[in-house]
Amino acid sequence: MSEVHEGEAEPIRVLVVDDQELFRRGLTMLLGVEPGIEVVGEAGDGIEGTELAASVAPDVVLLDVRMPKRTGIEACVEIKQTVPSAKIIMLTVSDEEADLYEAVKNGASGYLLKDSSIEEVAQAVRVVADGQSLISPSMAVKLIDEFKQMSRPERDPVPGLRLTERELEVLRLVAKGLNNRDIARQLYISENTVKNHVRNMLEKLQAHSRMEAVMYAVREKLLDLD
Repeated sequence: MSEVHEGEAEPIRVLVVDDQELFRRGLTMLLGVEPGIEVVGEAGDGIEGTELAASVAPDVVLLDVRMPKRTGIEACVEIKQTVPSAKIIMLTVSDEEADLYEAVKNGASGYLLKDSSIEEVAQAVRVVADGQSLISPSMAVKLIDEFKQMSRPERDPVPGLRLTERELEVLRLVAKGLNNRDIARQLYISENTVKNHVRNMLEKLQAHSRMEAVMYAVREKLLDLD
């Protein structure tokens, strides 16, 4: 468990859910010594993981895609319903799995390959805790295309949800899978300014995540990605 000294920010509280005990224990131990990260629990299947998430209310859940008793997708859906503020990172051996696509559609912030280094895992935890996504540009494109198909034709924009031109610019880049740093570089603004724009967009659209905001905006014709 990592310690937080006076004056430091609260640690990011992480729950690890994976049926492979050796992998789970190793990840728990390694993350536990990372600065600013505290592992608040671990579980070996989807049911136990869902129940534990409800009781400890973690900031971030590392969730295996394939598990007994309850799949990672089912657990993802239930955890998002029970603890909407929790950010979920799916753990997978391959980024080609259709399950990942389903998980992101159901509220996951993205995915990590199981052969990622501990530095990559720790960075991913920090990124999603900060409200960003871990979604490849190709997955972002697939998601947006699907939501375009679902978008009702000739639908007028929802009144009262006026995003500024700059917010729409930021949202377009989020839709392409860019992170805050890349968006800041492209628009020649600071990362903090990007964060403020994203926060304002989420409030206006009443969305819990960046991808949810993009999907809502596409569906409601607030965002034209052609």
